[in-house]
Amino acid sequence: MASHTDPSYGFVIDNRSCIGCHACTVACKTEHSDPVGINKTWVQYLEKGVHPRAERAFHVLRCNHCADAPCVEICPTASLSVRKDAIVDFDPGRCIGCKACMQACPYDAIDIHPETGTATKCNYCSHRVDAGREPACAVVCPTGAIVTGDLADPESRIARLVAGEPTMVRKPEKGTRPKIHYIEGHVEALDPLASQRPQRTLWGQRQEDGTDDAENPVTYQRGAPTRTYDIQQRHALSWGWKVSAYLWTKSIAAGALMVPALLWPFERRSLIDGALDLAWPLALIFMAVTGVLLVADLKRPERFLWVLLRPQWSSWLVRGAYGITLYNGVLVAGWWLGESSSSGLGALLLLSGGVLGTFVAAYSGWLFGQAKGRDMWQSALSPLHLGLQAVVAGAAALWLLNPGELGELKGLLLFALILETPFVLLDVHGRHSTEAARRAAHSILEGRRAPIYWVGVLGLGKLIPLLWISFLDTGSGLAVIPALLALLGIALWEHLWVEAPQRLPLA
Repeated sequence: MASHTDPSYGFVIDNRSCIGCHACTVACKTEHSDPVGINKTWVQYLEKGVHPRAERAFHVLRCNHCADAPCVEICPTASLSVRKDAIVDFDPGRCIGCKACMQACPYDAIDIHPETGTATKCNYCSHRVDAGREPACAVVCPTGAIVTGDLADPESRIARLVAGEPTMVRKPEKGTRPKIHYIEGHVEALDPLASQRPQRTLWGQRQEDGTDDAENPVTYQRGAPTRTYDIQQRHALSWGWKVSAYLWTKSIAAGALMVPALLWPFERRSLIDGALDLAWPLALIFMAVTGVLLVADLKRPERFLWVLLRPQWSSWLVRGAYGITLYNGVLVAGWWLGESSSSGLGALLLLSGGVLGTFVAAYSGWLFGQAKGRDMWQSALSPLHLGLQAVVAGAAALWLLNPGELGELKGLLLFALILETPFVLLDVHGRHSTEAARRAAHSILEGRRAPIYWVGVLGLGKLIPLLWISFLDTGSGLAVIPALLALLGIALWEHLWVEAPQRLPLA
């Protein structure tokens, strides 16, 4: 037998043998003492065709133990890691329950344990592997449809199967290099957007998740419908209103310092100092609200400091947390000292706040980009969009608080809106490189989200403020209206941007 030093454990699922008995699911739950609702391994049913040429196939789904696992990259506390034998393992003792790994996994293979509040997933029964035994699912399979072993050993049965049989993997375009290979797999089962998922399943009624019919159209193959059934409703909305609200509050907190910092080169000292008098407390208040929202969204909020104390530096959650900490330090110093922008220390604090505020506004774009499961979030322009959005929010909030002395900020607000609006249009109306991104954008344009987008985001949040500032007298008490509408538009857009991609199934 050929020797090798770095094993790479994986699975082969032989659909020629699988009978859909769910023994693997039961064995997995028993081995790990998982409660109801947690399925690290589950069986998906696929029905194709019409009588008398109808067929049914079964596909075992679980963590793919990817060679380039996005869940490991995004995890802020290194609770997910890749072992030397290439098993993607999980340590619940380090997990803070941020659910970032759930967004990063393109295969919807990670759950939140209802008792521990930490993530949980298939770990290849690593405790059994360490004892020289196979995973429980492979042992119990009555037909031998689940084959495990070392893919790096060319003499192993699993390696010979992969080399000798035509196999397929789930979502190879994601670049994760998954290590579950399917023999005679069906793309309609492995691609969650390739078949209809009816609300009524073999096991009961699906819970409504707010998904529009337009997001899950019926697909046909040679005139015959194709339907996929799961044993459970997978995760529809891991990041909810707290996340979209935190993006909104963070844009105000960051923009409050970005605005006077942008004005500094123009030497408008009276305008800058007037804005700073409000900017320091405004940013502190909204950073405090942002922190509350971030901690409240954790399933283990008491562990929130672990992001700073046990950092995993590839995660943008960690980088963002340190940026927020530094920004808060500058805010406290600026508010406490109350230095004018004309002094050396005041200018240093202002410019430091502007730079750190820009980072605080933009880092979420890179964080959402690490969420590989959601295609609409993968735009390289998201950090720039969030930065411009913060300028809009900061100018609107400062103008709103003091429309008399800070009335000149309406020009900056107008300019920022003109620059930021095309990014919204591009996200929704532009060309999308994947079907998932296209459907997410389509769900914003049509269905129940359409009024929020057309009326709320574009109409009230963009068009009316642009026209109001450009053509109406904003010197009156009504000057606050375009500022309020601009802030409303940002809030509604963040809600749509966060929610719509999550309504599409990943498995």
